[in-house]
Amino acid sequence: MPRITKEDKARNRQNILEAASRMFRSQGIDAVGIAELMKEAGLTHGGFYNHFASKNELAVEVCGASYAASLAVLAQAIEDGPDRAGSPLERVVADYLSTAHRDAPDGGCPSASMATDAGRHSETVQSAYAEGVEGYLTSFTAEFLREAEEKNHELDPAEARHRAIRLLSEMVGALMLARAVCHVEPELSDEILQTGRSHALN
Repeated sequence: MPRITKEDKARNRQNILEAASRMFRSQGIDAVGIAELMKEAGLTHGGFYNHFASKNELAVEVCGASYAASLAVLAQAIEDGPDRAGSPLERVVADYLSTAHRDAPDGGCPSASMATDAGRHSETVQSAYAEGVEGYLTSFTAEFLREAEEKNHELDPAEARHRAIRLLSEMVGALMLARAVCHVEPELSDEILQTGRSHALN
């Protein structure tokens, strides 16, 4: 039997992470068995423990990696600055509360897709989730302060932080509600998204 190279091992580990990221977000951590996960990754069941000590360890990495990708998108939107579609935060809200994001629970921001799981799982999973939430809040706060300075408006950093918490809470809550009813009440789901897009930054 040929030996597995370091490159093969790294590729297999990445395949597991990517499969777990999709499955944990769309189905929930507890609903995904290791055998099912490894099949999705194109690997054998027994190979899991060559890469991760437990499903909890994998969940922590998935949460961290998912947030890293999501926050990178946010950072790019802020760096790009205003355009015809609006300010960076206006574009972020529009993308977050879009039907495309709603209809792809296996991707996108883990704030909504992993919220319930984070609260039910270990402190290490909760810590990874909290770190991601803090990343959003820090970016939102900085952007609120930057916008205020650009307009020569006074904005206390504590108030900017409060606005950031409210914005993230409204975005995540609206997306979770829209996903929860989209199959049985699609018009209500669309209405929730539309209302969220219209009022999140008011």
